[in-house]
Amino acid sequence: MTTFKVNGSPFVLLSIWVLLLLPHTSLSQNTTFLPNAYAHNDYWHKRPLFDALDNGFTYVEADVYLRKGQLVVAHMLPVLQPSRTLDKLYLNPLSDHFKNDSMGMNYPRITLMIDIKSDPEKTYQALADLLHRYESLLSYYENGTLYKRAVTIVITGHKPVRTIKSLDCRYVFIDEDLIQMAKEKNPANLFPIASCRYGRILSRNSEETLSKEEKQNLCRYVQIAHQNGKIVRLWASPENTKVWKELLSCGVDLINTNKLVELKTFLLNRYPDFAKTN
Repeated sequence: MTTFKVNGSPFVLLSIWVLLLLPHTSLSQNTTFLPNAYAHNDYWHKRPLFDALDNGFTYVEADVYLRKGQLVVAHMLPVLQPSRTLDKLYLNPLSDHFKNDSMGMNYPRITLMIDIKSDPEKTYQALADLLHRYESLLSYYENGTLYKRAVTIVITGHKPVRTIKSLDCRYVFIDEDLIQMAKEKNPANLFPIASCRYGRILSRNSEETLSKEEKQNLCRYVQIAHQNGKIVRLWASPENTKVWKELLSCGVDLINTNKLVELKTFLLNRYPDFAKTN
């Protein structure tokens, strides 16, 4: 087997190939980013966070359980895996990426959607304790003023709305129910995103095109959200380009997907004006 020496130490060429095959564990310096791209259940991908950001996504979602004092990332009630915690999969890598850019001036700002799956109050308290370590990185709201930084945390799922709403200074925001949003007047500095299941507004039979009535209904909700300074997301939507086109034509801001490459290709080919460069 061929070998070479570095500083007198022998290395086998095979080890080079092993290193090349190791999973990528640093964020790419991607110059194209997609403000409309939302990585649903991001942790299912081979490289959580990294695959999404390498494809230009600016919104990533992680489901979280409070388990044995740790925030574990999983879709179902997990068996504790030390490597699958929120800080190890998301917060630490983001902190490293924005180490010298906490304001998000050199790289695209990221929104991390945290879907709380366990008790909302207990899980949020554990999250708040964890986020203290990353405060210099995070957008926050204090005494009536919103301060934008590199990473914005938005809570969805089981949301402790009253607790978060009562805070004078907070480092998290809330994903509002799109249907309720049309009835209430909650501020965008607390609820920057309004979401709901695709099937609550549109028929599940609408897997390619929307009827005139469906479009009018969706556009009405989108218009109300935009008038209130909020962006819109429909989750559990059909994963195909025809539906994506229909949603964008109605003004839906975030396309929710598990198909990272397909959505990136669709947006760059069909909607290049939606892509931005840093």
